[in-house]
Amino acid sequence: MAGRLLLDEPGAGIARLTIDNPERRGALDHEILDALAGYARSLDARCLVIRGSGAVFSAGYDIGNLEGQSFEESAERLVAHPFQAALEALDAYVYPVVAQLGGHAIGGGLELALTCDIRVAARGIKVAMPPARLGLIYSHTGLRRFIEVCGAANTAELFHVGRHVDADRAERMGLVNFVVPPDELEVQVLELAGEIASNAPLSLAGNKRVIRALRAAPLRPDVERELIALRESCFRSEDFREGVRAFAEKRAPVWRGR
Repeated sequence: MAGRLLLDEPGAGIARLTIDNPERRGALDHEILDALAGYARSLDARCLVIRGSGAVFSAGYDIGNLEGQSFEESAERLVAHPFQAALEALDAYVYPVVAQLGGHAIGGGLELALTCDIRVAARGIKVAMPPARLGLIYSHTGLRRFIEVCGAANTAELFHVGRHVDADRAERMGLVNFVVPPDELEVQVLELAGEIASNAPLSLAGNKRVIRALRAAPLRPDVERELIALRESCFRSEDFREGVRAFAEKRAPVWRGR
C-alpha cells in the first residue's frame, strides 16, 4: 500500500505536509517522494511545515518494498530511488521549511528533517542513522548535509555506531533546534511558522538563498565521480545483500566484508 503526502493550510502563509504512511512507519516510498518534490516546486507559502503521523516521523527509504524482488532488482530500485531529487527540490524551496518531529526520525527520515531549515522535536523521540547496520555506503551529498548541520565528529558517531539518540542529545549535537513537551509540539511549531510567515517575503527568500550559497562547497568532478562509484559499489556487495535480507527477516546480519 502506497503512502500519501497530505497538504493543509493551518494558518496564514503556512502550508503543512503530513507524511501519511503509518503502516510502514512513515517510510518514504516513490509516491510520497514524488509528491514532496511536486509540492516543493509549486507551493508559495512563506513557511512550509513537514510532519509525520503516528509514532514515527519517517523511517526513511521504504526498503521493506524490496522483499520478494531479486537482489539485482532491489539494487537497481535503490540506485534509481527519487529520494535525492525530492530533497533537492525541498532544499530549493524559496521560503523557510520547518520539520515538526513528533515521532522518531530514522535514516533517510532524519536526512529529510535535516534538509529543512529548522527542526522542532518532541521530547522522547529518537533519531538514528542505520547504514552501517545495513551494509550501505551513504551518499556523499547526504553525508555532507550531516557534516554541515552537526559537524564531522557527530556525523561520525551517527554513521559508525548506528545507535539511537534521544531528542535532548540530538539538540546538543545540533540535529534539532528546539525540544518541547509532546503535548505542546504542534502549538509551538505553528506559532513559530506563523512568526516566520509574518516576516518580509523578500528577506526570507533572500536570506535563505544566501545561506544556501554559502553552504555550497566546490567538489572536483573526478572526486564526485569516485564518490558516486563508491556508493553504487555497495549495492553490488554481499554485505548489502545480507543487510537487506537480515532486515526483512528481522535478524542480526552476518557480515563478510565483501
